[in-house]
Amino acid sequence: MDFKQDGKSGTKDIYFSNQNDAAEQRAERTHARSNATAKKRKKKKSSGVGSTYLFFIIVIVVSMVVSIYAILCMNDILAITKTKSTVTVSFTQQVATSDDAIDAFADNGLIKCKNFCKFFIKMRNKLISSNKLEGPYDAGVYYLNGKMGLEGMLTTLKGQVTSSETVTLTFPEGYTVPEIINKLSENDVCDKQALISVIQTTDFNYELVADLQASDTIPYRLEGYLFPDTYEFFIDESASSTIKKFLENGNEKYTEKYKKRAKELGYTDYEIITIASIIQKEAANDDQMKTISAIIHNRLDDTVNFPTLGCQSTSDYITNKVAPSLTSTSAHTSEYYMTYYNTNNNSTVVGLPSGPICNPGKKAIQAALYPSKSTAKFFFHDNKGVLYTAKDYAEFKSKVAKYAPYLEP
Repeated sequence: MDFKQDGKSGTKDIYFSNQNDAAEQRAERTHARSNATAKKRKKKKSSGVGSTYLFFIIVIVVSMVVSIYAILCMNDILAITKTKSTVTVSFTQQVATSDDAIDAFADNGLIKCKNFCKFFIKMRNKLISSNKLEGPYDAGVYYLNGKMGLEGMLTTLKGQVTSSETVTLTFPEGYTVPEIINKLSENDVCDKQALISVIQTTDFNYELVADLQASDTIPYRLEGYLFPDTYEFFIDESASSTIKKFLENGNEKYTEKYKKRAKELGYTDYEIITIASIIQKEAANDDQMKTISAIIHNRLDDTVNFPTLGCQSTSDYITNKVAPSLTSTSAHTSEYYMTYYNTNNNSTVVGLPSGPICNPGKKAIQAALYPSKSTAKFFFHDNKGVLYTAKDYAEFKSKVAKYAPYLEP
């Protein structure tokens, strides 16, 4: 647009000299706006497609994670792809709840999804009225594998067995822990090593053994407390369940009357069981038990003149029972234990040995608590098992020379 001024009139003339250019400029601006709008729409569309792709990726990833977790959970319950590798799980004390047991399974690599397993067992116990798998579970040593599945492992902890096959075994008075373990193992009741672990480490609630602790001077912690009797066991029964049968029986047999009598004599229950075990091994028959008990008590009451019991049976326990059962991994040698169990005249053991030397029967326990009224301090047997007693060493030597000269050195 051009402006031109007339000199006379002072008027201004306007000339439109570029109308086509203006139209082109307007068109360009309109096109630019259209392109900007199109770009915005394209950008918006691209952004929407990207968000959709991201959403689907997230859904797929979450679905995969959930699926994998679900597979792991089902595998813990049903043991679909588990291996049969055995894991030894040991509980020295009673396990209170299934949650605690499942934590132990997870710690030992037997399950992967412990929180789901805990939820599953709680729901199972609510829905199934019989055969509940909630705790408590007995202390003990258990041989478990993932192939059992969660329910199978908890069933094992409950002491329930899948086999209905049983075996009845008799354990005579005077059997030792190694003999009992061997007999149980040979008859497929349970594993020998599991039995030893339970005997040495597992805490039991029975009053008679509740305070017993393993000791370096004692080969087997529960020696003396596996009460001799006839028992029925399941094949492949758990070690803790097996040992419980012995202890429960012994706890019932050793009555409150016995405990009271032990206190009257000035002995602990453990010392009475130790005395009874020696009587069990030294007596040729039940009739001799109270007489031998009297001699043992007389010597224990006079440790100044009789610091040692002079009983060969205590040394024989180490030589004949303990020594053959020791292995290269045992804590101590038989020579080590002998220093605590040798009660012969060359012994340094004053009074009783460190612990029982066998598992005595009821009559031996009664004899230990109620000895005869004898003042004898020596005894011996001839080769027919006849018992001879003496009040002093001179009488003892005289009777040996007369009735059993083959015993003289």
